Amino acid sequence: MPAFSPLFLGLGAVNMAIAVALGAFGAHALRSRAENLPLERGLAVWETAVQYHLIHGLALLGVALAAHWLDSQLLRAGGWLMLLGVLLFSGSLYLLVLTGWRLLGPLTPLGGLCFIAAWLLIATSAFTHLRSTMG
Repeated sequence: MPAFSPLFLGLGAVNMAIAVALGAFGAHALRSRAENLPLERGLAVWETAVQYHLIHGLALLGVALAAHWLDSQLLRAGGWLMLLGVLLFSGSLYLLVLTGWRLLGPLTPLGGLCFIAAWLLIATSAFTHLRSTMG
């Protein structure tokens, strides 16, 4: 088993736990703390951050499972980019809601680009493996 399989399993699980906790925080405690953005806008931004956080936390778990079959630098790079995407995309949105720092805005699309690149690297890893086993 590749050494990075347990690493991404752990990173995915930690991300899922954090996303669930932040989702609960947003649902229950954010109303009293979202003074920096209008309440409805702040809650919508928070929900978007949690949604992407959860999706990509699950995806990191998938990277860990895929690592059982693929010992691939592309897969590993995709996992790291996915984690960076969570930090930049969801992290910038969480901080925007909590602090009102609009300077964080440019980080959000960079996180989205990390997500896209991660998915493309993972797909390339899978197709490369498929091609090598078929021919």
